[in-house]
Amino acid sequence: MRAAAGLIDTHFTYITSGGTTGMSDYPISEVYRSDRRANREVDALLTAEGIRRDRNLDYTCGMYDENGHIIATGSCFGNTLRCLAVSREHQGEGLMNEIITHLLQVQYERGNVHLFLYTKESSSKFFNDLGFREIARIPGLVVFMENRRTGFRDYLENLKKETDEQLSHLQLPEPVSPAKIAAIVVNANPFTLGHLYLVEKASRENDLVHLFIVSEDKSLFPFSVRQHLVKEGTAHLSNIVYHRSGSYIISNATFPGYFQKDSLAVMQSHAELDLTIFLKIAAALNIHVRYVGEENTSEATVLYNKVMAEKLPLNGIRCVIVPRKKQENGRPVSASFVRQAIKDGKMEDLKAMVPPSTLNYLLSAEAEPVLSKIRNAENVIHD
Repeated sequence: MRAAAGLIDTHFTYITSGGTTGMSDYPISEVYRSDRRANREVDALLTAEGIRRDRNLDYTCGMYDENGHIIATGSCFGNTLRCLAVSREHQGEGLMNEIITHLLQVQYERGNVHLFLYTKESSSKFFNDLGFREIARIPGLVVFMENRRTGFRDYLENLKKETDEQLSHLQLPEPVSPAKIAAIVVNANPFTLGHLYLVEKASRENDLVHLFIVSEDKSLFPFSVRQHLVKEGTAHLSNIVYHRSGSYIISNATFPGYFQKDSLAVMQSHAELDLTIFLKIAAALNIHVRYVGEENTSEATVLYNKVMAEKLPLNGIRCVIVPRKKQENGRPVSASFVRQAIKDGKMEDLKAMVPPSTLNYLLSAEAEPVLSKIRNAENVIHD
C-alpha cells in the first residue's frame, strides 16, 4: 500500500485500545454489489451496531476473518467516509484504524485528499485522534468533521476573497448597509422562474446578495450546467456575488443519516447542522438576511424552513420565507415539475416554468445528454 502520500494530509496514526501501534493480518477488499453474501454480512454488521446502510455509497469494503466472514466494514461517497463498523467480538483490536486507512487510500487514488465524515458525539474523539477536526456539532445528534486542520477556515477566507474580487466589478451603493446584505442557497436543478423570482426579490430589497449554488454534483443537471444557468438567468442583476457551496453546504438528498434513529432525526440533524455552518459563513460575510422559498410538499424542506425561521433571528439574521411563484393555472413553479415535464416529453410546458436562458439550453443539442438521463430516470420528483 502506498501509504505515505495518501496519509500525510490526514495526520493519521494507528491507535489501538492498548495505546500501541500495529496492523492485523485480516485482509480488506472491496465488497461488490453482485456479492450477495458479503452484502448480507455488511448489512448484518451495520444493523448490529445500530447503523443502517446509507442510500448514497459508491465504494464499500469488508475486512475478512480466517473463516471468510466480514468483521469490519466502511464505505465512501464522494469525498466522505460513511457506514463504519467493527464486529463487537473484535472491538478494541484497532481494526477500525485499518478500515479507515484503506478508505483513505481509496480516496487518495481517486484524487480526493480533503475528506469529511459525520459521526455520533460519542465517536468524535476517536476520529479526532485519527486526524479529523470538528467543523460543527449538534449536541445529541451529529458531529461534522474533516481531515484538514484549517479546512473550514480556509473556505471562509476564500469566500471573502471571492467576494472582494466580484465586488470590484459591481456598482453598489456607498456605503453598503450591513442590514441589507442577504444570502440565498439554491440547487437549481434546473434554474426556474421560481428561483429567478426569489433572487430578484432579494436583489430589489438588499444592497448585496450572496448567491450560493450547491456544487455537490449529485443532481440530474451537473453543477457546471446549473452554475451557468443561474449566472445567465440573473445576469441582469447588478448586486449578486456568486459562490460555489463547496463541501460544507450539503443537500438533503445526500446528507448521511445512517446512524440516526429515524427519518425525523435525520432531517433535524441536517437542518440544524446546515444552519450552524451557515451562521459561521454569515459572520464571515456580514450577512444579515436569508431568503428561502416556501415549501408545503417536502417534509424535509418544511422542517428546514421551520428551523431557520426559529434560529436565524436568535442570531441576528432575518429569515424571509417567500411564497412560491405560481403559473397561470395556479400550479407552483418547481424544478421537480420541470424535470417531470422533460421526462414526459412535454417540452411545451417548460415555457411557463423556466426563464428564456434555461429554455434555450433545454432546447439545444448541448442539453441532450442531460435530457436523456432525465428521461431514463425512475424518479425525478425530488429536490
